[in-house]
Amino acid sequence: MVYDDSSDVPAAPDAPAAPAVHAVHADPAVPVVPVVPVVPAPFPAALKVLVAGGFGVGKTTFVGAVSEIAPLSTEELLTQVSAATDDLTGVEAKTSTTVAMDFGRLTLDERHVLYLFGTPGQERFWFMWDELSRGALGAIVLADTRRLDYSFSAVDFFEQRGIGFVVAVNEFDGSYRYEPEEVRAAIDLRPEVPIVLCDARIASSGIQTLVTLVQHLITAAPAPPTAISE
Repeated sequence: MVYDDSSDVPAAPDAPAAPAVHAVHADPAVPVVPVVPVVPAPFPAALKVLVAGGFGVGKTTFVGAVSEIAPLSTEELLTQVSAATDDLTGVEAKTSTTVAMDFGRLTLDERHVLYLFGTPGQERFWFMWDELSRGALGAIVLADTRRLDYSFSAVDFFEQRGIGFVVAVNEFDGSYRYEPEEVRAAIDLRPEVPIVLCDARIASSGIQTLVTLVQHLITAAPAPPTAISE
């Protein structure tokens, strides 16, 4: 005999019915605005350019003219103590000098910002040039036709370190105007290095000098290696 115990187990209560799901219909009169994720803007790349040259050639003026911010300047008054070392021939009206560096900034676009570092001109501060040149994209060597010999050291510095540069002749009031090729011959500059005429006091002139530098750096950059096809 088979024992059937199904009658001893109470029947399970009926489970509650699941709530009805009603379809949600969009109102055709209301436009659907897609949700666009907010992507933070990339941090701009920093491009470093040096503004170099001899004592009193206009480096501080150049940086201040093109900078979009109030430039950082480390100028100090000239004193009798420096009279024996700072030659003021041709710049007798100069009353101050850069003792560390000048600093300015120029935004190129949302992805690139140009940082300008002006070097001190006196020989006793040249030890700072190596530090300031670290990571530099290129340089502008300012020249004064009244004292072209002050440009020799800056030209030699960048040539020896393989840093691309252009020479910008700062046309001071009252100075004699020379053609770029005359300046090239006077400072024995290689033919591939551009020479431009500029006025360090005018922002547009300084910016055009920076454009010339960037174009020169692009032209002088080595071509990428060609892929070898199998």
